[in-house]
Amino acid sequence: MVKACEEYGFFKVVNHRVPMEFITRLESEARGFFNLSQSEKDKAGPPDPFGYGSKRIGSNGDVGWIEYLLLNTNPQVLSLKTLTVFQENPEIFRSAVNDYIQAVKTMAYEVLELIADGLKIEPRDALSKLLRDENNDSCFRLNHYPPCPELEALSGRNLVGFGEHTDPQIISVLRSNNISGLQICLKDGTWVSVPPDETSFFINVGDALQVMTNGRLRSVKHRVLANTQKSRVSMIYFGGPPLSEKIVPLTSLMGKQEESFYKEFTWSEYKTSAYKSRLSDYRLGLFEKTPSTTQ
Repeated sequence: MVKACEEYGFFKVVNHRVPMEFITRLESEARGFFNLSQSEKDKAGPPDPFGYGSKRIGSNGDVGWIEYLLLNTNPQVLSLKTLTVFQENPEIFRSAVNDYIQAVKTMAYEVLELIADGLKIEPRDALSKLLRDENNDSCFRLNHYPPCPELEALSGRNLVGFGEHTDPQIISVLRSNNISGLQICLKDGTWVSVPPDETSFFINVGDALQVMTNGRLRSVKHRVLANTQKSRVSMIYFGGPPLSEKIVPLTSLMGKQEESFYKEFTWSEYKTSAYKSRLSDYRLGLFEKTPSTTQ
């Protein structure tokens, strides 16, 4: 796992113990929502940042062939937009989301503890405890990429569903149906397609984990290309620390003379900066020390 995080910032998890019934039930509920009329869906938007959004990604001009629901996973944070989403068959949809998120959270904690073991980080919950914290700033996103017949009219050019970016949080846990579209960027800049697998999960290293390992693990740049004929549904849990948490390299990973490559900042500061940027911007650049400082 550590090798995969160092080389790619990305890996696949099988034998994860998340019940398939939780996965299929949530996908069914998500499709039910996305199949509603546009006017019904719009009642749960515009995103604040939670709620329903379509085509616009963020507020800085990024667009994609996508519609989505962004939900908060922390019961301490109340979002009226999230409540609106659950008004149709509220208990069914809400329980499907809650069951799925609880199971995926448990897996995310275990993944982070195994990564900590591989890096010889002590205590082994140094990463997972940030997601377990009652003030964690995690969120959950349901994405729907509708079929795109217009794609063929673009003379073979790829239509972007969700533009290239890294995730700012600690880790992201992704699951999608069996439709291709996800691509990751390798160190040499080559884009490769990830074969879909609806029974497994994919883990993305986020920017915060890159900083906490002082660059040893790398956040993965990824994107989604639209499909001409079939709709793609994905669900992503973004594991974020409390807003007040300082994002700094872990002491147990640093050599005696080793300096941090990054300035000190809180998750709130980084999140604020990230959401002011365009998707494809190198967001960590603003928080790196200059080469003269780190030498």
